[in-house]
Amino acid sequence: MRPERPPMFDPKDERYWDPRDLEQELERVFSICHGCRMCVGFCPSFPSLFDRVDGYVNRGTGEIDAFIDQDYEAVNDLCYQCKLCYFKCPYTPDDDHPFALDFPRLMLRHRAQRARRDGVTLQDQALGEPQLLGRLATLAPAGMANLVTKNRLLRKAQEAVTGISADFNLPPFASKTLYKWWREHTPAPQAGSAGQVVLFSTCTTNYNLPSAGQAAVQVLEHNGLMVIFPRDQTCCGMPNLDGGDVDAATDKAQLNVAVLHPYAAQGIPIVVLQPTCGYVLKKDYPELLGTPEARAVSAQTLDLLEFVRKLQREKKLSMDFKRSLGRIGYHAPCHLRAQKIGFPAAQILSKVPETEVETIQECSAVDGTWGMKAQHFELGRKYAQKLIRGLQAAPYDLVTTDCPLSGLRIEQETARATPHPIELLNDAYGLAPVRPGPTLGHPLDGPPPMAEGAHHAQS
Repeated sequence: MRPERPPMFDPKDERYWDPRDLEQELERVFSICHGCRMCVGFCPSFPSLFDRVDGYVNRGTGEIDAFIDQDYEAVNDLCYQCKLCYFKCPYTPDDDHPFALDFPRLMLRHRAQRARRDGVTLQDQALGEPQLLGRLATLAPAGMANLVTKNRLLRKAQEAVTGISADFNLPPFASKTLYKWWREHTPAPQAGSAGQVVLFSTCTTNYNLPSAGQAAVQVLEHNGLMVIFPRDQTCCGMPNLDGGDVDAATDKAQLNVAVLHPYAAQGIPIVVLQPTCGYVLKKDYPELLGTPEARAVSAQTLDLLEFVRKLQREKKLSMDFKRSLGRIGYHAPCHLRAQKIGFPAAQILSKVPETEVETIQECSAVDGTWGMKAQHFELGRKYAQKLIRGLQAAPYDLVTTDCPLSGLRIEQETARATPHPIELLNDAYGLAPVRPGPTLGHPLDGPPPMAEGAHHAQS
């Protein structure tokens, strides 16, 4: 069903906020999806949509034309913005198809209109400001913030107020943020010999899981890069988009573009530690802002391991590995797959001698903030089981994922530590450990068996 006018996904355009225009687009897209049904296994949105259509058909009261507001709301609430339907859909603008179908952005538009009409919910407000929560946690007495995350009664009280599930495995707040560690860190002697790179740390890495950021700095410096860590970077805005708060997300986009554009204008790469945040910088910022500066930042943004793979392809990546990593189960996050850049982490880790990487392409069903919500927690666990079964199907020595929120789900379901791939690379190089406990992997006997047969060989 070809649209009468191009679908509207630009929040700067008044038509984006027109309820009647939105309803017409929902009916058009839902009709196409109902006729196709390719995406039935991706997320709960599609079974809900198809069951509702089938119910109206069986009652003889119509199809999509019989939908009421509650039907649209129910389908929207079950979309967790994994983007996989767009990645697989044959009818998208990226495929130059006349249907121009973009289900995730349509769901976001519906959510944005609801938030503007009814206000952003308390639940979405609480989940929408991870950087603020991180800053408050750093101001609290040592360990105080983590009492809330670990205490069952306090978590239940928190759930009653904010709607964040008491059962979701929230990450602890680190005793030292990544930025504070970086300020105290002495760069490696070779840092800067191969250029510069800007680190977009992400909130989770900075405040909760700084080990991935520490490993990133060490690996980049080991390869001659001087790491720039702009202090004034802020949350990417994805949690706001999850709650439909386009205005707050736009404000954060403007702040980050102002901070990052001076580096982008010099051609300095911007590397992002979390695929969701990288997706937002690459894909959402140009649309939210529509400025040359936003497009320049987008063009210079790379996922961290995408950048490392680029170094490897240009024969600039040091291959002086000291440790093997064994058999690795690698979870490919949805928002990495949506960037259509392949699986750079798996490709790089497989370069480590005596290391085998197997990729599991299943969703963790956390996807930003959706899986943290009390009303979605159990359903999210159900949809994550394909991933969990994949990781339990073989005796992996290590399990890893680029997405820290997926890592939290995996750790909760399997009781296995799930470090970022850059942490594994850090240990393979034999650099300073970034997590307490035993070093990952096993020492290599003698020089790594590289084709060049030399220490510090380039691949």
